[in-house]
Amino acid sequence: MVIPMRRILSVALVFAALPAAYPQSKSLPLHSADGLTLHNAIVAPVTFQGKKAIRVTAPPAAERPAPATKGGLKKGGGGPAADANRQDHLGLLDGVEFSSGTIEVDLAGEPGPGAAGGARGFAGIAFRVQPDRKTYDCFYLRPTNGRSDDQERRNHTAQYIQHPDFPWFKLRQETPSKYESYVDIGPAEWVHVKIEVNGDKAKLFVNHHAQPVLIVNDVKSGAAGKGAVALWIEGSTIAHYANLKVTAR
Repeated sequence: MVIPMRRILSVALVFAALPAAYPQSKSLPLHSADGLTLHNAIVAPVTFQGKKAIRVTAPPAAERPAPATKGGLKKGGGGPAADANRQDHLGLLDGVEFSSGTIEVDLAGEPGPGAAGGARGFAGIAFRVQPDRKTYDCFYLRPTNGRSDDQERRNHTAQYIQHPDFPWFKLRQETPSKYESYVDIGPAEWVHVKIEVNGDKAKLFVNHHAQPVLIVNDVKSGAAGKGAVALWIEGSTIAHYANLKVTAR
C-alpha cells in the first residue's frame, strides 16, 4: 500500500507538535549553583540539618531595608521607605519558562547575623520573573512568625506578593489578611513548599498538607503571565534550598 506524501507530512507535523502539549519538568538537587543564574545573590554548597543543599545570601554590599516608623505600620515591619531601598535577590532557574504548573522545593530561612529586629528569615519562590528581574509574582515565608506568642505575627507567616506593583505592605493595607496566612513553621528548619499555578489562580501548600495554607484567586501577573522561576530571599536572610522541581504547562 502506498501512503500519500501529504498524509505522511501531516502525521509528522502532529508528532512534532506533541512534546509541547505535555508538561515540561526540570529538577535540580541544588547541591551547587549549577543550573542557576544569580542576581544579587551568593550561593555556597553546604550540608544543612543533615541534607545536601545550597546556602543563599545577599552580597555583603547589598543594602538592608530600614525599619519603617510611618504609614500605620509597626516599627520593624518595613514599608514604603524600606521598599525604596529594596534589592531583588534571586537565583533564577535556567531553561524554563513558566506560566502555569507546579513548583516544589525544600527551604529553610532564618535572619542573618546582625539583622534588624524586623527580620523574619524571609525565603520563598518567585515565578513569572521578567527579564528586568524586578517584576514577578512570589510566595514567601516568614519563619520566625510561625510560632510567635503574638497572634498577629502568626497571621503573617505566609505571604503572596507581586513586585513592584503589589508589595506586602500595599496588600496588607488595602486588603488585610487576603494575601497572608498562618502556618506552623520555625526558623532554620526544613519546610517543603509546593506552589500550584493555574492561570490567574495560585495555591501554596506547606509540608505535604492536602489543603493549601494560602489561596490567591487573582494572581497579579494575569491569566496569561509567564516568565522565569527563581529562588527568592530578602537581604537580611540566610536561606537554604534543596530539591527544586518545576513542572511547566
